[in-house]
Amino acid sequence: MLDFNSKENDESLNSDIQSSLSILELNIKKIELFCFLSKKNDELDVYIEFHAGAGGTESQDWAEMLRNMYIKWAEKKSFQCQLISETKGEEAGFKSSTIKIEGKYAYGFLRHESGVHRLVRISPFDSNKRRHTSFSSVWVYPVINENIDIVINEKDLRIDTYRSSGAGGQHVNTTDSAVRITHQPTNIVVQCQNERSQHKNKETAMNMLKARLYELEMQKKEDENKSLESSKSEIGWGHQIRSYVLQPYQMVKDNRTGLERSDPEKVLSGELDPFLEEALHKL
Repeated sequence: MLDFNSKENDESLNSDIQSSLSILELNIKKIELFCFLSKKNDELDVYIEFHAGAGGTESQDWAEMLRNMYIKWAEKKSFQCQLISETKGEEAGFKSSTIKIEGKYAYGFLRHESGVHRLVRISPFDSNKRRHTSFSSVWVYPVINENIDIVINEKDLRIDTYRSSGAGGQHVNTTDSAVRITHQPTNIVVQCQNERSQHKNKETAMNMLKARLYELEMQKKEDENKSLESSKSEIGWGHQIRSYVLQPYQMVKDNRTGLERSDPEKVLSGELDPFLEEALHKL
């Protein structure tokens, strides 16, 4: 059609052709992207753990900013989000938290997000308005299918109950309904406090533990990591996968793919797709 119109020089037809090409290109990119979402667990829902690094309030606030970023990304996809657990910071943010995102290919899109995320900004907690660097880690693993059988020996578990400090009303704050489970052979720790009953919290925590153990076995089989803790390196310098710089300039840079964006506020508002898609193509 373009060749034909080069002779006719019909501006209206040329505009229609260009519009059709743009739509076709967009559809091809979508199809191409789903070709990369072909691993065994890619279609599953996902758990995301957040852990604040050293630095107290600064890192704890950054951990909450990161969690909000992923929640906003999920909302743009019309995915469902659920808070599983949270250990609040003294002044702001939290020390650790876990959320669950439900949506088709949620894990596939996010599977490369595990690692340390670095923030550079003028601290809102510093009266002298100095620039601070904060670190928080993100750990991503799939919500496994009920058909997958994971055998857990009860003798390997340490189960602790504690009083929830999060939202939930009077009942949550006055009973030891929150549950923490430690799998002693692997030192994997999971916890849940979002349900009102201890039984429900234990059930959710056990499902999370099964998911973590399954992911560990998958990593061993695929030889992606030597152990589960290899991705959970020190939360600090030299280990970050992505940097978010708000001062003295504006930039988000992925250290693995080299992708840069000059609009960190948009990225922190959930516009993560360019980074997720680049990771799917290159990692």
